[in-house]
Parts: sequence; structure tokens; C-alpha cells
Amino acid sequence: MPASKTTSPKTVLELHVNNHPGVMSHVCGLFSRRAYNVEGIACLPEGGGETSRIWLLVEDSNRLNQMVTQVTKLQDVHRVNRHPGNHQVFGQLRDIMTS
Repeated sequence: MPASKTTSPKTVLELHVNNHPGVMSHVCGLFSRRAYNVEGIACLPEGGGETSRIWLLVEDSNRLNQMVTQVTKLQDVHRVNRHPGNHQVFGQLRDIMTS
């Protein structure tokens, strides 16, 4: 009998970060070390390129508040906003990937 796959609600985290080499590694490494799966990643520089926005599509589990607290403590993270899992960034990426 095949294992049934359950789907959990998703959340999009929008991180405003400094834009320099290693920031994405620090953010993703934090999630990796805690075995917290990141299902989608999008990143774009903003303004003059000194800062970037990173969007992470993650499972909305009971550990998410702790993850947000820890990612907010990273030196290069200015702030974190939470959005519903149907945020337009990943909706538009899905449209591009399926066209």
C-alpha cells in the first residue's frame, strides 16, 4: 500500500536582507540545520542593490514561530513578514513553470 502524502498549510516568509555573498547561505543553512524544509525560494535585489528580498515557501507547522524568531536574529536580516501560502510570488512562478 503506498504511503499517503499529507499536505500541510503553507506560509510564505518575506525576508528583507542585506545583499552580499553568503546571505542566502546563512538563511538556508539555518533552515537546513533544523531540518525544516524550504519548498520554494525566490530572491531579487531591490532599490540600488544594497538590499534584497527573499521569499521562502515553507510548511506552516508548530515550529514556524521559532524559525521566524531565529531567522530574525541573523545579522543580515532586517525584517520578516509572513504571508499566506498562496502569495503571488509563488503563484506567478507556478504559472511560468507550467507554461
